[in-house]
Amino acid sequence: MGSAFLAGDGPVRPLSEEEAVAYSGTGLVWVHLEGQDELAAEVHRSDEHIPDVAAHALVATETRPRCDAVEQGAIINLRGLGVDTTDDSDRLVSIRMWIRGNRVVSVSLRPMAAVATVRAKMEAGHIRDAGDLVAGFAWAISTQLDPEVAGLGDTLDDVESDLESEQLFRLRRTITSVRSEAIGYRRFIAPDRDALRTLVDLDFPWLAQDDRLHIVEAADRFARMAEELEAVRERAALLHEQITDLRAEQIDNRSLYISIVAFIFLPLTFITGLLGMNVQGIPYADHPSSFWVVFAFCVAVSVGVFGWFYWRHWINR
Repeated sequence: MGSAFLAGDGPVRPLSEEEAVAYSGTGLVWVHLEGQDELAAEVHRSDEHIPDVAAHALVATETRPRCDAVEQGAIINLRGLGVDTTDDSDRLVSIRMWIRGNRVVSVSLRPMAAVATVRAKMEAGHIRDAGDLVAGFAWAISTQLDPEVAGLGDTLDDVESDLESEQLFRLRRTITSVRSEAIGYRRFIAPDRDALRTLVDLDFPWLAQDDRLHIVEAADRFARMAEELEAVRERAALLHEQITDLRAEQIDNRSLYISIVAFIFLPLTFITGLLGMNVQGIPYADHPSSFWVVFAFCVAVSVGVFGWFYWRHWINR
């Protein structure tokens, strides 16, 4: 599924594929392609403005954020949030752009959320050249990712607040999920930062000074998110260790209480077993107060054992 737009040469208007390839004016032509069909490769090979190395980069299956100068143009790959949530290990969707002069061809194998935002800015007249388009994508991607990254830190804050609860298994699953998401995000957010910084250092006439400033701002936002994700990973690891220690402490405490109860009943079991033998000669077996005397003796033994544990600080005061 493809779409093409013309900006900077009158009102923004859509173009057909033939018009986009044949256009020779001074306006910005943006051709955006989505999906994994052969449409992208066919259009790229038929467009004389795209070198073979750039065409292959646009339709590559596996990509990482990058920015490289190719001949008189630039190939830029960025990663951002997708429209649909998937269980794929690649949590962020890639968009690949080939830029030369006033022509931009972008490819996204899966729908990216930033595309609709950039298209809306173009239709509002805020994007007039290729530099504006790249800056728009950098701004949209970083702005959409920022609350997602902040949400991971907020989740860990909630986990820290609930550490005293008894739901340690649930908290451990939450920490594992947060850590997994942080690793998935940081895998591409840090290269996003590097790609934008590389782009700023390239000398292209279509990259104006204000575009560079917007791109630098987005790169700084990516750098901050990368640092925050690293902090999230470290906090998640520390919280996981803390939960493991709490679980071990709970098990030790419960084992101690079980041992205390067993130790209290051990002499009582001996007494009741001794007096319950079916043999003759047990003293006071026929006395009417024998039961209460034995009961009082067992209570005294229990209290004595419990007091000894308390005196030795084996039971928390």
